[in-house]
Order: sequence, then structure tokens, then C-alpha cells
Amino acid sequence: MTQQTTIAVLGLGEAGGAFARDLIAAGATVRAFDPAVAAPDGAVACRSEAEAVDTADLVLGVNNARAAKAALERGSPAMSADAVWVDMNTAAPDLKRTLDAHAARRGLGFVDVAIMAPVPGRGLRTPLMASGRDAHRVADILGSYGASVDVLDAPAGAAAERKLLRSIFYKGMSAAIVEALTAGRALGLEEWLTTNIADELTRADAATIARVVDGTRRHARRRADEMDAAAAMLRALGIDPDIAQATHELLTKIPAPSAGAEPRRAVPN
Repeated sequence: MTQQTTIAVLGLGEAGGAFARDLIAAGATVRAFDPAVAAPDGAVACRSEAEAVDTADLVLGVNNARAAKAALERGSPAMSADAVWVDMNTAAPDLKRTLDAHAARRGLGFVDVAIMAPVPGRGLRTPLMASGRDAHRVADILGSYGASVDVLDAPAGAAAERKLLRSIFYKGMSAAIVEALTAGRALGLEEWLTTNIADELTRADAATIARVVDGTRRHARRRADEMDAAAAMLRALGIDPDIAQATHELLTKIPAPSAGAEPRRAVPN
């Protein structure tokens, strides 16, 4: 960078605080605002969104999805014409597009950035994915301070779509693991189950996904009964079967294969 960049960070929680500290350490001027968290050492502490975005080249919104629209509405009038608002909250694609439209009406740049991995321990090195009108510009600026930004040549909302698709899988899997291990602990089988889960995850590849999808479609009825039994076991242990019951209900909605479907080798599990 031939010129120091001023970056406003709105929201100083786990992610925003880590980004702000890393940007300061890398030489950026950081203007920070959070109504509940003090600005980190080296940042310009501000009393509002409008004060924070004043003179900023980039505005990083890392508050939360519920506050994203209000923060943009309060802050955007104070932004300079060539500044870019970067929404980094995990939010629905429609909200990202709404924010983009608001910024466009004010003549401001907007970028949808998805945080694609946990921030603790990584900070600004956390993998990021960006979409929107100014995604390449934001990637260049943040990249100069050590960030890794994967740019999608797509409108705002595209990064959020990918983030949430991953969340359906990963957060759903996490919830299932927690529920299963809770039951395993109650039965004195937590260590055995932990090893079993680790082995399954270690062996997984693209073929595993194809096998899971095919097997689920072909054996949905049997697996629905299996998960009904699992839910009953959890209830007997005094554990709410939230994931097991939801899985049972989903499996009952999958139509049985047509009678003329080509037979395939039985898929275990």
C-alpha cells in the first residue's frame, strides 16, 4: 500500500475485535465503535457509527445480522463518496441484497463478505469470501493487511448463500454430534462413539457424499424407523431428541423409489 488505509470496524466482539487488532498491528488506521465493548488499544474509539465511518475508506460491519440494516442506515450518511461498506455478518442473502440496494441509493460501494471459518486463533487470516460491486477492491485492500479473500464475480448475497449452505451441513452435523455424544455419555459409551465419529470423518471423501445421498433416498423408510427408535432411546435416557426427531421427520418426507428404478448394490448404514 502506498497510502495508509482508514478502516472503520463496527462491532468489537470475537470476530470484529480480532480483525481490528490485526489491522492495527498491520499498520491500518482503525476507527472502532461498539456500544458494549471498548475499542482495542491503538484504535480511534468512536461514539457512534456515523463518527466511526467518518474519513474511513472501508467500513467493516461485524456487529450481527439483526443490527446490520440499522447500522448502515445510521452510518452511511457520514461516509465519503468513494468509501465501501463491507457487511461481514452471517445473514440471509436477501438481507445482503437489501443492504446493497440501500448503499447504491446513496452512491456508496457495498460488499458482502462471508467469514468461512472460526475466527479465534486466525484473526484477519480467517478465510473470507466476497461478492458484490466492489469485491475486488475490498480484497485488494484487506489482502494488503494479510487477509485471504476469495472473490466471487457475482452480486451481493452470493457469498452469503455459500456460507449458509455450508452452515446447514456443518452446524447441523455439529448439533447431531453433540446430541449423539450426550447419549453416549449417558450410556457410558462416549469414548467409543467419539472414536467411531472420528473414523467416519477421517475416511470421508466425495464418494462418501454420493453414497450418503443415494443411500438416504433409497432407504429413507427404513432409516426413518431407525431414527424413531433412536429418538425413543433418547427420551428413555431423559434427553430431548431434537436432532433424532427432526431427522426422522425429514426422512418420512422422502418419496420411496419408483418400482421401475434400476436396482443398485445395497448401501450400508
